Amino acid sequence: MLLAVGEHTMGELPAVCQRMSTGFSGGLGLTHQEVCGALSGGVLVIGALLGRLEVEEDDRAATNLAALFRCRFLAQFGETKCEPLRARVRAPHGLGSCAALVEESARLLLTLFQEARELGHRMGLEVK
Repeated sequence: MLLAVGEHTMGELPAVCQRMSTGFSGGLGLTHQEVCGALSGGVLVIGALLGRLEVEEDDRAATNLAALFRCRFLAQFGETKCEPLRARVRAPHGLGSCAALVEESARLLLTLFQEARELGHRMGLEVK
């Protein structure tokens, strides 16, 4: 997610960004016990684009979009946790692989960014 959507929205990212996100794969360190890496990666991209740099900065744009991304992810895939998602992906008539889930998640996130830009434009706000 960080590479696919991050580089699409922000251009080439420093290698350290890829390194930083590595541990999120497989539900945190390939344990399959925590949140899906595609969801975590999407939240990283949201933070990179809209997150704050100072504690005094308003972080509502990032947190609201992250919450909306989570809600839409849950609505689309029925889960946010790695292990149940893996079972669904690999089930008959499932997506087949986690790579396909990441691709669908990337489309979902890009759609959210487009909606946010359109809404911001109508409200006279700049959304990256």
